[in-house]
Amino acid sequence: MKDIAKLLSGFKNFQRTYFCGDNELFRDLNQAQNPKALVIACSDSRVDPALLTGCEPGDMFVVRNVANLVPPYENAPGRHGVSAALEYAVKVLEVEHVIVLGHSCCGGINALMSPRREALGEFIAPWVKIAEPALTEVSAKLQGKDEHLRQRACEQAAVLVSLENLLTFPWLWERVMQQRIHLHGWYFDMHKGELLSYLPEIGTFETLVARCATPPK
Repeated sequence: MKDIAKLLSGFKNFQRTYFCGDNELFRDLNQAQNPKALVIACSDSRVDPALLTGCEPGDMFVVRNVANLVPPYENAPGRHGVSAALEYAVKVLEVEHVIVLGHSCCGGINALMSPRREALGEFIAPWVKIAEPALTEVSAKLQGKDEHLRQRACEQAAVLVSLENLLTFPWLWERVMQQRIHLHGWYFDMHKGELLSYLPEIGTFETLVARCATPPK
């Protein structure tokens, strides 16, 4: 029960911050939300996008799943959770930015790269297969290279797969063409504590927020 007690203690801190004083934030949020960004992030416990970016409640609309993946558009019957959230963020909330946030040490991408992928579970294997084009590209370009290098490359390539799949949604593609929505591919390097961003004009991920300066001794 210690873990549950920690969660309840955390909620009390949240409560004191937003409900016990004269704070107007949730009085406004009770009426409506108006986030400007949709973030598609990984379910990984280490990469909470609101925590990473210092956001408050109401600042961002978030979709989290294994390996921060976006499936391509399809209108066949099914339970399209990511697509539904994307549609709500774009059509109803009218967000201005869609950010795909990948990260290092991603278990979902590790599963994608595993030779025993099909044995990992009935849902994991077909889900991470969305990023199969990333694995194919990395396998061709980095065959025989260091495993850490290959995984990092696959994590970043998977972000690009999700960005490409976003453009298969006709109502999102239209808004991107009209510059009403801007797409971003970000990558959180947990080893260095850096945030990288994909720059399509040069075709690489470059540092957006550099690592902390080494403190003087």
